[in-house]
Amino acid sequence: MSVNLAKGIDAFKEVIDAPIASFFSSCVHCGLCAEACLFYTETGDPQYTPIHKLEPLRRVWKQEYTLLGKLGKMLGLSKPVTDAELEEWKPLVYNSCTMCSRCAMVCPVGNDMTYMIRKMREGMAASGHAPADLIAASTRSVEIGSPMGIRLPAVKAQMKHVQADTGIEIPLDVAGAEYLVLMSSMEIINFPEYLAAVAKIMKQAGKSWTLCSDAFEATNSGIQIGVSDIAKILVQRIVDGAEKLKVKTVISPECGHAYTALRWEGPNLVGRPYTFDVLHILEVLDGFRSAGLLKTTGFEDALLTFHDPCQLVRRGGVLEQPRNLLKMVAKNFVDTADHGQMNWCCGGGGGVSAIEEAEPLRLQAFRKKKSQLEETGAKTLVTACANCRIVLEEGLEHYHMNIPVVGLTEMIADHLTEGE
Repeated sequence: MSVNLAKGIDAFKEVIDAPIASFFSSCVHCGLCAEACLFYTETGDPQYTPIHKLEPLRRVWKQEYTLLGKLGKMLGLSKPVTDAELEEWKPLVYNSCTMCSRCAMVCPVGNDMTYMIRKMREGMAASGHAPADLIAASTRSVEIGSPMGIRLPAVKAQMKHVQADTGIEIPLDVAGAEYLVLMSSMEIINFPEYLAAVAKIMKQAGKSWTLCSDAFEATNSGIQIGVSDIAKILVQRIVDGAEKLKVKTVISPECGHAYTALRWEGPNLVGRPYTFDVLHILEVLDGFRSAGLLKTTGFEDALLTFHDPCQLVRRGGVLEQPRNLLKMVAKNFVDTADHGQMNWCCGGGGGVSAIEEAEPLRLQAFRKKKSQLEETGAKTLVTACANCRIVLEEGLEHYHMNIPVVGLTEMIADHLTEGE
């Protein structure tokens, strides 16, 4: 057994906790999880059945922690997990799973396969079977501060452009501000209008806010690749920045996994409660709305629909807030047939969009979103995740669908009452 494989098997053993043991024990092999996975529905290939993607981890569990499995291992009747097998499984664990949790929603015995995939990725990464693209992104996150290699000067350059365009000063490292605003790499590079929108909204609401030079990046590649140590470093960076500036609330941007990593998993990763609150930008905006601090005028003319980001809605419970906000600016809104907690993934979450070799499969899986959008007849697609937005734009372009994709925060800012 190679050193790396031994590390991976040891990691598998470590992550097999009571929930995973109960999940494997209770699986009734019904196949319902397959019909909930867009990689299976759009390919018809049984290898994309969610529970099948976990087969190496299941075998380690059986061989190490069940009586019959131990006996079979002693007698040489069970097949050991090998390096070659883990390499074969790499595309299933990384390329064809966005950790969207739709499979968990339909499991009749309540098995959380997203939790299991996360744990399996720990072993895959430890054994050297993580995708090179995610390894590189994680390395950049730790060493540079961003998975896309973005440094503070790039952020300051965007701040300067936004200030010139809006006439609003973008605060940096302001101690005692109420809100610390984070951005993902994609918002910094691809969607500078997000920062402009936040600046306009904060000005109208009369709220103090700031960016942090030590903690501007929200993306957590440690969660995506499956290395808790990296995830902890990236969360700790934000915690240190927020506590240094003594902010009351950290705002996660329009990014799904960043929200999951910081709000729901962060305290466990760093080993203590936060001294501040964590909210998604849509939760903050809906709070402004309910308090009468968000004032808009006019409505969008086009027929709109909304793409519910998996981590935000299915995993995070932010379901009504985007619809409350859309009602302020859109009279011609229609939900997709499967929406909210049962919405179909864009196909690029969980690090999939960062894996170059996964692109053909991802575009094939996008046919599910394509048909979902076609059924609505919508002319504009609104969402609240920068990663979803890029993946949606790429998929729509690939299938020659002329539907613009807009961030909800940006749309709200476009309708703010002037002079407020």
